[in-house]
Amino acid sequence: MTDSSVQDLPADGLSAADLEAIRAVFARRLFVMDTKRWDEYGPCHTEDVVSESWAASGGTPQVRGREALTAAIRGTLDGSSPVTSVHHGHMPLIEYAGPDAETGEPTATGIWAMEDRLWWQVDGRERWLHGWGHYHERYRRVDGQWLISYRRLERLRVDTGWSQD
Repeated sequence: MTDSSVQDLPADGLSAADLEAIRAVFARRLFVMDTKRWDEYGPCHTEDVVSESWAASGGTPQVRGREALTAAIRGTLDGSSPVTSVHHGHMPLIEYAGPDAETGEPTATGIWAMEDRLWWQVDGRERWLHGWGHYHERYRRVDGQWLISYRRLERLRVDTGWSQD
């Protein structure tokens, strides 16, 4: 990061444009995930992204890397029993987290209230899940673009059931 870009940052480290860019990359990730645009999913993340969203359901504790994360989420939603999903993120708490130790680029953290609905088939019957919780994320600016570098999903409640025949 050049000295002039450091001087351009507000006192708290994030401009209104930075905040909007972070909100936009979060929203884009949910949109491309729910619409299964897998070629657009990876680019929402840094190359070295870490996700800890599967451990609670008995999955791999961490998924590391943009390609591995895309493959993992694609396998979850487009696997042997494709899942229709709708994810919502609300009321973000976004804070400046200082410069990245390696690049000097700004970083930020975010906590988002979330709600998701999922539907899939099991033996010809529709199963569903309705979840609530929070995404805990980190963001890093890379080549002028804010990207997601870390994600952990903490669920507060999960309801599941079967749709009526």
